Amino acid sequence: MNFLDALSEALRLLFGGDAELWGVIWVSIKVAVLGLVLALVPGIAAGYMLAMRRFPGRRALVIMVQSLLSFPTVVVGLVLYMLLSRHGPMGGWQLLFTQDAMILGQAILAFPILAAFTLSAVQGADPRAHETAVGLGAGPWRAALTTLNEVRFAVVAAVLNGFGRAISEVGCALMIGGNIAGLTRNITTAIALETSKGEFAQGIALGLVLMVLALAVNAALAFLQGEGGMK
Repeated sequence: MNFLDALSEALRLLFGGDAELWGVIWVSIKVAVLGLVLALVPGIAAGYMLAMRRFPGRRALVIMVQSLLSFPTVVVGLVLYMLLSRHGPMGGWQLLFTQDAMILGQAILAFPILAAFTLSAVQGADPRAHETAVGLGAGPWRAALTTLNEVRFAVVAAVLNGFGRAISEVGCALMIGGNIAGLTRNITTAIALETSKGEFAQGIALGLVLMVLALAVNAALAFLQGEGGMK
């Protein structure tokens, strides 16, 4: 099958409502969104605390969070596989090769992005917002929300980047999800499988969906940057 034939078949699968194809897409979006939601509050809170608090070991934690931004996803998958396997410390949870395991993996991948972006944004924020809130009698939670509201564009950018990483990675999802048809097969693992089998049409169709999602995330980021610049 040449490229044009494969592209034509890919479009037919997409717009023809192929159940298997859209099932894979749904699993991918569901796992990425739930993983992001799981990491959302801890990631933003960690970034805020690292920016606003001074304590022993803070520098090492900042370096660790920033280093995790480029941590290979397959290594995260390997560590989780060892933890979740039958003989691992979390083997009793029976999460390996389930969507729950994939959600956990995506949350771990999104966490450093949320934390690092929030850290950078809060450090660059006008300190008078936090000082004014405290001066007016706001408690720690209220003062934190005031500061985060000042950098809300950067925080939303962190969320979008976290989603982008979660939905586009393959290593972690493959290792702890197992690429099981109808259960844990997502866009990236399906592309790898179908391409290895020579089934280029489905791989192209899923690749197109991934590209559309990536373009949507980048368009949203561009919009937010424009809005933030007009502030």
